[in-house]
Parts: sequence; structure tokens; C-alpha cells
Amino acid sequence: ILVPLNLDTTDGEAALELPRAPRIGPAVAFGYPQQAGSTATRAVVSLQELTGVLSAYQWYINGVEVPALGQKIHPGYGTFLPTRHEYVDLVAKAPLNTTELAFDIGTGTGVLAAILVARGVKTVIGTDIHQRAVDCANDNFARLAIDDSARAELTSMFPAGRAPLVICNPPWLPGSAPTTLDAAVYDPGSKMLLQFLRGLPEHLTTHGEGWLIISDLAELLGLRSRHLLLDAIDDAGLEVVDRLDTLPTHGRAKDDADILHAARSREVTSLWRLRVKA
Repeated sequence: ILVPLNLDTTDGEAALELPRAPRIGPAVAFGYPQQAGSTATRAVVSLQELTGVLSAYQWYINGVEVPALGQKIHPGYGTFLPTRHEYVDLVAKAPLNTTELAFDIGTGTGVLAAILVARGVKTVIGTDIHQRAVDCANDNFARLAIDDSARAELTSMFPAGRAPLVICNPPWLPGSAPTTLDAAVYDPGSKMLLQFLRGLPEHLTTHGEGWLIISDLAELLGLRSRHLLLDAIDDAGLEVVDRLDTLPTHGRAKDDADILHAARSREVTSLWRLRVKA
């Protein structure tokens, strides 16, 4: 279903020409910043995507409480919402090998970079291939008053140089995203996961650690095998120092009406501590 938008309004905001339609201008400007300055007077958008934009805008305005941080993160459109706390808690509790410098690959909202700063890391550099994620992370760093310690850069995977700690929480499902809003959940062909592992040795300092934070949901669904993950770690010249596991705490893991309940109820999220082989 396509919904027509009127972009030629007296207040300059996009509007729905429907009786009792909600105000959508700020949400459309938030979700489609590229339309600013456009000379177009009409547009159409799918109802599903418009609903997603409206919902994402409310998440951004209200923010998401992150218990391990004790503050809120404000997610941008298309960035992964940190509503599941188990993976954040793993980063908050894992043995920290440095307080000097860390890289956060695929930083998204910047929540994991913020956790590292809260733990005392002096400099954290986040990276992302999406400008909206970079802008979102830097916005959150400013909101949290940690922008003197954390910054996000637009780049593919790693920033320049090496760090004693490099972390990555790649999308957990190796498939294609059905909508723009789902892009942060899917990693087609496990491309990002494999690229992170292959490039990690060249960006770690001597005795440095790489933290891979990932769920085994893809394995439980038959989309990726544990054998593939272990082989990828080994082929990259890495070894596993330790693995920290946690069980799901989100509501869907207990919802037996969920079509994926059998897998979600057994899901384990892990933080793999990796080092370059001696």
C-alpha cells in the first residue's frame, strides 16, 4: 500500500492529505533527511515504511534506557535499537585489557563505545559505513558529554592504526533485510562478520584483544553453523582466549506464541575474546 505525501505545505512540513491524519512532518524529515531542499511537491511511501519511520522517530525523541550505562541512548532511523540489554551487559562486564584506546566497529548508536568510556577507556573510535549511524553515534556522544573521549567516523570496518581493544557487534542474522529499518539486523552472507575476523589481526596491537559479540540464533535457525564461525576465527590467525555467555532476558524469548520461540528460548549471546595466535 502506497501513501501519498504532500511536500508543498505552508509550514514546509510533509503532510498526509487524509481526514484526522497525524502530524508526520518531523518524522519524515527525520527519516528522509535527503528530501530537505528538494523541489518536489509530491511523494509516495509505502505504508509499512511510513509506520516504521513514525515509530523510529518516537524512539529517537524518547530515547532508550540502557541500565548498564545509567542513561538513555537516542537511536537514529535504521540504527539498531539497544532494547536488548544482554549484549550490552557483556561488554560492561568483560575483563578490560586496556583503558587507553579502543575501536568499536559498526558502532551504530554508539552504545558500546559509550559503555567503554564509562568503564574508563580514554579514547574510543567508532566506525560505520552508514552516515546516519555515524551522525547518530556522534549525537549520542554529545548528549552523554563524552564527545571528548568518543567519536565516530564514516569508513568501511577499521579506522587507521592499531588498538589494544577492538570490538564488534555485527548483525546476527545472515540474510537480506526486508526493509531499510531492518538493515542493522541482517548481515547478508555473514559478510561483515567474516570481514571483521579477517582484518582484526592487522588492527590489534601486540597482546591486544578483539571482542566479537554475537548470538547463536542464526545457528539455531540453521542459517549459519558453529563450525563456520570457528573455522573463520582459525583461518584469520586468531585464537579464542575466553567466551562469556548470557541467556536472553527480552520478552520474546518467553513468548510461546512467537513463531521463533523454540529458537529464541534457547538462544545464547556470547562475547568471544580473541587474540592473534602466538
